[in-house]
This record gives sequence, structure tokens and C-alpha cells, in this order.
Amino acid sequence: MIEPHAPAPPGSPPPWSAPGGPGGPARLPVRPGTGRFLVLAGVFVCAACGLVYELELVALASYLMGDSVTQASVVLSVMVFAMGIGSLAAKRLRRLAAAGFGAVEATLALVGGCSAMALYAVFAWTGDWGGIWASGPRCLLVAFSLATGLLIGAEIPLLMELIQRIRREDAGGAVADLFAADYVGALVGGLAFPFLLLPFFGQLTGALLTGAVNAVVGGALVLGLFRRDLTRRARWLLLLANAAVLAVLASAAVLVDDFEDAARQAVYGEDVRVALQSGVQEVVLTGGTPGRPLDLFLDGRLRVSGRDELRYHEALVHPAMNGPHARVLILGGGDGLAAREVLRHPGVHRVDVVELDAEVVRLARTDPALSALNQHAFGDPRVRVTTGDAFGWLRSAPPAAYDVVVSDLPDPGITASTKLYSQEFYGLARRVLAPGGRIVVHAGPVASSPRVYWTVEATLRAAGFRTAPYGTGGRHAGFAVGPDRTPADRSHAPRDWGFVLAARTQPRPRLDPDGPRPRVLTDASLAAGARAARGTRIAGLPASTLVHPR
Repeated sequence: MIEPHAPAPPGSPPPWSAPGGPGGPARLPVRPGTGRFLVLAGVFVCAACGLVYELELVALASYLMGDSVTQASVVLSVMVFAMGIGSLAAKRLRRLAAAGFGAVEATLALVGGCSAMALYAVFAWTGDWGGIWASGPRCLLVAFSLATGLLIGAEIPLLMELIQRIRREDAGGAVADLFAADYVGALVGGLAFPFLLLPFFGQLTGALLTGAVNAVVGGALVLGLFRRDLTRRARWLLLLANAAVLAVLASAAVLVDDFEDAARQAVYGEDVRVALQSGVQEVVLTGGTPGRPLDLFLDGRLRVSGRDELRYHEALVHPAMNGPHARVLILGGGDGLAAREVLRHPGVHRVDVVELDAEVVRLARTDPALSALNQHAFGDPRVRVTTGDAFGWLRSAPPAAYDVVVSDLPDPGITASTKLYSQEFYGLARRVLAPGGRIVVHAGPVASSPRVYWTVEATLRAAGFRTAPYGTGGRHAGFAVGPDRTPADRSHAPRDWGFVLAARTQPRPRLDPDGPRPRVLTDASLAAGARAARGTRIAGLPASTLVHPR
């Protein structure tokens, strides 16, 4: 029941403020020292939740849209800007600090908790990111960053007012205490996100759980500690608002598995066989049944397709095997398909595979469709698999240990792969090559990304190699998805792959005359691919380095 209120005389405090008047001492149910501690504890928890929201937006945007540097820059810059605007706007709420803080926290819990599901839903069901919806996901990302930043920024002035209402003290001391709790909370939130929330709850459930914690703590702080500062009507409204937020978050948490399954089918199709989150990335296998070729997706990007992987892997491996090839190093290639092509050549004594994700290797060994596609390459006694980062592994590898290095790594256009296409990386690879050894690099599509491709070529030359660029194409009609592309990018995916063969002396991309005959690749198609690649040359590009990635 709502209490009646007589009209307030001019200049009197608003009915939402403390009965004792705005700016007056708060009437607490506990001692002032205990109340101050509880406020700072609330600051600590709310700051942790706020940083989790930021990191969640950065991680999900990088996963869905790629280019992690750009996504992190957009999210963090918009959010910090919005925090400043939110702090300014919150000055108008200082007379209503308790009610204002309660409303801000309830709204923040709803917006931050649901942001991951909303972004993922747009990604899954809007389809073509290169078409009409190209700006939609980015606008939604900016909108969530802006809203979250506004609400986080509004917290500090309101909390400062609440602390001062508990016990007046010099502004410097209050600010120091407030920001100390805020920054320590941010530290805990920043550590909890990668080490607790992501591995144990995942992105969607982790965001929902964070929102629930935010709502409970914010609501409890206001309704428990400052309830006497609120009218009965304000208390009921705030209680109902928090209950509604928690109901929404709880309902979403109950339905999150069904939502993920539906979204995954919208992205990958209805025949998803394996979907798991390794410690490195999301791994999805579809198809692999009669009439449906196998597809392997890593973090939403199609890495292997049974429709055309033979064209890719034959062009990657066979030209580099023309020469001594007793000892072969494969960087990446955890699917076992590059190893399959290497093992077809007589005279191969040892194949070392360095793969970052142990789950991909496990699937390559045990999944019936993938192991059949790689012809059980990892069961060959000549193959040794090491789980680890290729860059770090090369730093401790013995010199002149390999005749051939095959770089079957993620696309160079992905920011996370930048160091694997740097001059320093190729310098390490050059050190492990024996005299007369060769390295072949998957350098991305030639036709659609010539600048990226020729930057890789320039970087290899800067590392002391002579290079022979070439490419391959000829995909099946109507199928344009290749490595590092999402199903939503079908109409914009490249229709070719670019490679660079490199050695200390000038190499030539030719097949080994004494080696096995590839099923698709020929010397004529190699020559045509080399001519096509040379026709796109961009001269004068600088090399990519660790401190200046390009």
C-alpha cells in the first residue's frame, strides 16, 4: 500500500530523499563505522562486476567480429568516455543518492548481464555481416559500451555522497577510500573473468551470473543500509525493480543452454556433432556423415572443409617437399591434414607438429570423421605432437634441425596471429632450417587481401629468405567458405589461398619429380598460381615486426 503524501512546500526536500533532508546524516540501522565498511564492500563488488562487463564485451566482440585490437579499442574508449558523461549526469541525483544508486545498479545489472546474449543473438540470427547488417553488430556493441559506461560512471558521485552522509570527513580521505575499494574490486573482477567465469561458466552464463551478483549487492546495500532514507513507495519500487531484474537474469540462465544450441545451429547449421570450449578457443565439428562433408570451425571461423581442404593442403605441402625432406616441422596443423600430405612422401623420417590447442589434436586422433580425413596421420610412429605456442617453441628448438618447415597457422589477418607472421618469428624459423631447407607459409588470400599477402612476403625477405609466391584456387561452384571465414561470410569469402615458399637460395614452386602425384595439384596449376600471385604484387611494403605489426 502506498503512503499518501501531502504536497511539499516550496524548497522542501523531494519525497524520495532522506526524511532528515538532503545532505544530512543518514539514519543507519548499524553504527557509522560498520555502515562505512559495508558501503566500501559494495563498491568493491560493484567495481568487480563493472570490469567483468567490460572484459565480456571485449572478448565477445573479438570472437564474433575478429581484430581484437580494434574491438578492445572501441569498447574501452567508448566506455571510458561514457563514464565521464555518467559522472557529470549523476551530479543531478546527489539529492537522491540512495534511490539513484539503487536504480543505477539495477539497470546496470540488467544491461551488463544481458549484453553477451544480445550480441551473440545478433551474430547468430542476422546472417550476413558483410551486407545490410554490417553496421548492426557494431552499433549494438557501441550501444552496450555506452550504456554500461554511463551507469558505471554514475556510481562514483552517488557513492561519494552516501559515504559522506554516513560520516563527514575531508573530501581527500573519502575519495582515497572510495577509489581504493574501486580499484581493488576491478583487480578481482579482471582476474575472475579469465580464470573463473570463462572456464567454469562460459561467456553467456558468466555475464548473467555477474549481473545477478551486481543486482543483489546493489539492492541489498540500499534497501538494507539506507532504507530509512527512502519513502515506502521508493523502497517498494526498488525492491520490485531488483526482483524483476533477477527474474530476467535467472530465466535467461535457465534457458542459456537451449539458447546456445539454437544459436549454434543458426551459425553452423543443424548437423553440429561436436561443440566444445577448449582452454584456447571454441571448437565445432559439423558434418562428416554420408552426403555432408566435414567442417571444422575454430572460434567461429571455418578452418577445414572436406569440400576443398585437399586443394589447400596439397598446395601448402607438396611444393616445399621438392628437395631434402627427411625431417619436417609443422607449425599448427593440429587437424593432421598437413601431416597426412607430408607422410605421402618417401624418405620422411620424422615429423614434428607444434599445435597450440590440445583439444584439436585429440579430435584429430579420436573423431571418426576427422581421423578418417587425415588418414590417421597422428598414429604414424614418425609423427610427434607437441602442445604449445609455435613462437615460444621455436625459441628453444635446436638449430639446423629440419629440412622443411610448414607454417599452417591461422590467417594473418587475425590480430591474435600477428606475432606468428613477424620478422622475428621467421628469423627463428630460419635458424631451425638446415642448409638447403625450405619454409612454406600460408599467407592468406591473394586476390581479396593483396596487401596482407605481400606484407607476409616482404617480412620473409626481411628475415633473410628468398621467396617464391604462389596461390591456388578453383573451388567448387557455389562454395566460397575457406579457412578463417564464418558461414555468414559465404558471399564475401576469398576464392583463393596464397602461399609463399622461401629458402636461403631462390626456390621454385614445383612438385617433387620423385614424389607422389597429388590428386588435384599439378605443375601447370602451380605455375598458373605463381603468375596470378605476381600480378597482384604491391611493392615497397615494410616488414611486420613484434613492435610494429602490419
